[in-house]
Amino acid sequence: MVSFKEKYGPVALVAGASEGMGAAYAHALAARGLDLVLIARRTTQLEATAHKIAQQHGVKVLPIACDLAAADATQQIVRTIGDREIGLLVYNAAQSYIGPYLATGLSTHLGIAAVNATTPLAMLHEFGSKMVQRKRGGIVLMASIAGFQGSGYLATYAATKAFDRVLAEGLWYEWKPLGVDVIACCAGATATPNYLNTSPGKASWLEPKPQSPEQVVEECLARIGTTPSFVSGTGNKLVSFLMQRLLPRKRAIQIMGDGMKKMYKIPPH
Repeated sequence: MVSFKEKYGPVALVAGASEGMGAAYAHALAARGLDLVLIARRTTQLEATAHKIAQQHGVKVLPIACDLAAADATQQIVRTIGDREIGLLVYNAAQSYIGPYLATGLSTHLGIAAVNATTPLAMLHEFGSKMVQRKRGGIVLMASIAGFQGSGYLATYAATKAFDRVLAEGLWYEWKPLGVDVIACCAGATATPNYLNTSPGKASWLEPKPQSPEQVVEECLARIGTTPSFVSGTGNKLVSFLMQRLLPRKRAIQIMGDGMKKMYKIPPH
């Protein structure tokens, strides 16, 4: 049987890796014996995470501080990693804005689109092409159940997560016969520092308890190669089934918007 490292090694690149979900991916992949390239904006936190992983797991870790909203972000990364063979790409980086669409400037929405959609396109083209040539590799795109329908007060983020899921599913079909596994992990609320810092309230009795980053990561790494996309967590699966299969789409959109309004105490128009 081919090991995880043989299939997806020798090096994994994790974008958005300084803390939370990205750091959980980095630890899990290092535990499987893969060397790492870790990407994030904040140099101090990134280097601390890289040092901890290298010390704990005995793997090589290259931290690269990079703003993934930059038009040349992928080129910056490629120049820095040199001839390292990236066998697994985990695109976990994301930007979001919570609030009325018009309450922030256009630059905010364009920045979200750049980090969540444009840069993933460039990175998948760059690293995916090499995986296809080698007929081996894997790609994880972090999507979200927020992208399964319109999500008021989270509109741009949700739209980009829908984009990520559909992109991954299309490439799963194209690249699976060529030896490259692609998967979209559609997570719900996850107890990352970024999520907790937003101080969310309870949306409704339907809302599942947030998963830990480690739970999401282990489920994703167990599912890659078996499916084009999946919803992480039993509670999220049940709520997703209700919203997507049993309720009219209009009602699902209303529930999402009402939930966001309640969670973040957004005043009525």
